[in-house]
Amino acid sequence: MAAPETTKAARKRRRRAPLRGRRLFAFDREQGARFVAGADEAGRGSLAGPLVAAAVLFDLERLTLADRRALARLNDSKQHTVAGREELYPLVLRAAAKATVVSRCVRRIDSYGLHRSNLDALRSGLLAVACEGTVCLVDGFRVGDLPYEQRAVVDGDCRSAAIAAASVLAKVTRDRYMRRAAERHPRWDFQTNVGYSTPEHRAAIKAHGISPLHRLSFQSIAYQQLALEG
Repeated sequence: MAAPETTKAARKRRRRAPLRGRRLFAFDREQGARFVAGADEAGRGSLAGPLVAAAVLFDLERLTLADRRALARLNDSKQHTVAGREELYPLVLRAAAKATVVSRCVRRIDSYGLHRSNLDALRSGLLAVACEGTVCLVDGFRVGDLPYEQRAVVDGDCRSAAIAAASVLAKVTRDRYMRRAAERHPRWDFQTNVGYSTPEHRAAIKAHGISPLHRLSFQSIAYQQLALEG
């Protein structure tokens, strides 16, 4: 009897999904601008791998009905499965007026600090896609001086279509990189954990030490427990 209930629940989720995308685009239209750019990052809380930021610009006057329908399931990337994010990735690129991905490597994070590297990556992404009259939206905070209007949106990745779209690009790009890196560094199972702290990942660090992709500056509780030396 469990299978029919699961199927029924899945149908309900699919029926609700289009409402999410419409609400996100409605939020962006409420900003009162034709051009809305969103930025978000992936990998800020990981133990290993780069920090990847993305920025997406939507031209709300030229966004087609087909594009809006294609992105009806758009939401914070963490709310999607791996397959769901991969499906949305090309749809975001097709609908966006401009899109870019910016990466900050592990050694740069160690040299400049995580927060500074994150702000720099987000700002660089917005500068690459924004044009005159753009309202720039960032998830949770401002990124410093920009020659465009900037607004911090609390929980922006589940409120703004532009931020949610950026979160999808950033997450997919970073996960693809980490899965490729797993071939060069098989001991840490980056194929599964993509660099984040899991019990298995921490056990691998304890057993094998750290890889060239591990951050030394990030004062994670996992590192403290393992008493790693930089």
